[in-house]
Amino acid sequence: MVELIIQVLINAVALFVAVKVLPSNLLSFNWGNDWWKLLAVALVFALVNSYIKPIVKALSFPISIMTLGLVAFVINAAMLLLVALASDSLKLGFKLGTFPPTLNSDAIIGALVGAVIISVVSTVASIALSPRKLV
Repeated sequence: MVELIIQVLINAVALFVAVKVLPSNLLSFNWGNDWWKLLAVALVFALVNSYIKPIVKALSFPISIMTLGLVAFVINAAMLLLVALASDSLKLGFKLGTFPPTLNSDAIIGALVGAVIISVVSTVASIALSPRKLV
């Protein structure tokens, strides 16, 4: 339970950084003064990455071998698009370009670049928060 809370907080920070770094035509998030919306999107993101992403990665394993792992960028972008779709149905205000409802090049580029930024920030935060092991 504690690990899920930490992962949601790390995802919230990573989403916040991605929203601030990317222009609003690629990634936008209208949370106003409601920080709970950011935490709700981070929770959806953590659940998607915990339950759906491993299944997709397992099914795409042969393609991942052929592309030397570059398909992972596409999988991360697809998971971010899925989070945007879930956010729209929950009325949280997270959008990639004009998706949802319209999937265009801005949404795809926003998903790809946003996924890279979120991955880098969450990896750095996870390393910073992990307990040090002396080996």
